[in-house]
Amino acid sequence: MWFWFAVIALLCWSGSDLFSKIGCQDADDKYSHLKMVMAVGIVMGLHAAYEIFVGGVEISWSVIITYLPVSALYIVSMAVGYVGLRYIELSISSPICNSSGAIVAILIFATKGFGELPPIALVAVALVCIGVVCLGITEANEDEELRKARQDASNHHYAKSWIAIALPVIYCLLDALGTFADSKVLEVLNEDSANVAYELTFLCVGIVCAIYVLGVKKQRLIPKREVPKYTGALFETAGQFAYIYALADSAHAALAAPIISSYCVASVIWSRIFLKEKLSAKHYASVFIVIVGIVIIGILDI
Repeated sequence: MWFWFAVIALLCWSGSDLFSKIGCQDADDKYSHLKMVMAVGIVMGLHAAYEIFVGGVEISWSVIITYLPVSALYIVSMAVGYVGLRYIELSISSPICNSSGAIVAILIFATKGFGELPPIALVAVALVCIGVVCLGITEANEDEELRKARQDASNHHYAKSWIAIALPVIYCLLDALGTFADSKVLEVLNEDSANVAYELTFLCVGIVCAIYVLGVKKQRLIPKREVPKYTGALFETAGQFAYIYALADSAHAALAAPIISSYCVASVIWSRIFLKEKLSAKHYASVFIVIVGIVIIGILDI
């Protein structure tokens, strides 16, 4: 079953990328990222309730507080990622965001030395870093006319801006810090309880966003625009559920990890098919380098 859970996680998280992009790309809605956080918070809150009352997962304030720094890193990273979806193509942002494994490897190098990881890990980290830098250079130097012609098919035009690359990179850094902190905190917490603590914290953040967006700013929720957000939230939560079970089979974790880590490949494919995004040859070459590094890191299960 580990294989099918890994494939489900891949499809769900790439689906979450796609629908989150659709839900956040409206240029005339400057609160779309907060509405996306609301959607994820509500769905995760419902799943947490199921885990507590049906699944019997134990949760307490001490667990929530202990896991709070990790939850905060993950939640802020996702919020930043949702903002970033307004400024750049999904087929560029997803590989950058999914490069956090390389940062985790660097953190391991910094805290435990190079002896903890095989030499191939250095190659993988280098590939990811080179690919991300190449993406940034390609974005910065692309001719405006070529950019406009390339983006015409998707009916969404993105201005050349440092923030377009910076936001996915910030997401990557925060997510990596969350993953690194996660590995430390889970030494003293049960994984199921920690996941429920994360979901309940996300619910609280979602409620705060709802109060601000709906109560303070008096924004309206337009069903047609909200459906993609809640669909993305469902995929995100389902992917997290499948991910846990895919890696729970320790005998096959090393095989499941690269399958799941390559979900950004599916995101690039979906963005080409459904969003009509089209990148230049240099963009695709840079994305390919990043993906190769990510898959190697996944195989190493960093």
